[in-house]
This record gives sequence, C-alpha cells and structure tokens, in this order.
Amino acid sequence: MTAMGAPEAAGTSNTRQMVNINVYLHSVLQKRSSRELPRRFPVSLDDGATILDLVRQLEFDIEPHDLLLALNGQVAELDQVLSEGDKVHLMLPISGGKY
Repeated sequence: MTAMGAPEAAGTSNTRQMVNINVYLHSVLQKRSSRELPRRFPVSLDDGATILDLVRQLEFDIEPHDLLLALNGQVAELDQVLSEGDKVHLMLPISGGKY
C-alpha cells in the first residue's frame, strides 16, 4: 500500500498494480484516526487490497469490525476486495435515544 497521495515510481521494472478508490468518512469518524483526514479523499492501494487493508491504513482508534461499511452503495464486509474507482463509505454505528 502507498501512503495517501504518494505517487508510484513510474518506469520501474517492479511497478505494482494499484487501484484508486474514493473514501468517505461519516459522522465523527474523521476525528478517530491518528491522521488528520478530510471527509472525502482518494487512496491508492495495492491491487487485491480489501476493505480491511484500507481501514488498517487509516489508523482509526477503533476496531475495524466495529465500523459500518458500504461499497458502491451496498452493505460491505471487511474481506471484500477493492476495485478501481470504488467508493467506500465508513461510519460508526448509531445508537442511543428512546423507543
């Protein structure tokens, strides 16, 4: 995986295949990372990377299985492989209130 926004070296014989995705953070999730993250941003990952790989790279202070995940508008799982142009939405579960 490369750091967000870090370009791959062009013209090298060991150039890895990468996928470029868009990440959307909902609620207070952007404040739950060790990095300062915007609400929406692009990420380049190694081809074959999963949502779990993405979540680990973002360094949240919560466990990955505690997140709600959506991939291209559909409920997703941590083991789903990402493809070029995917849109990944990450959010915290909503709780509280009275019934």
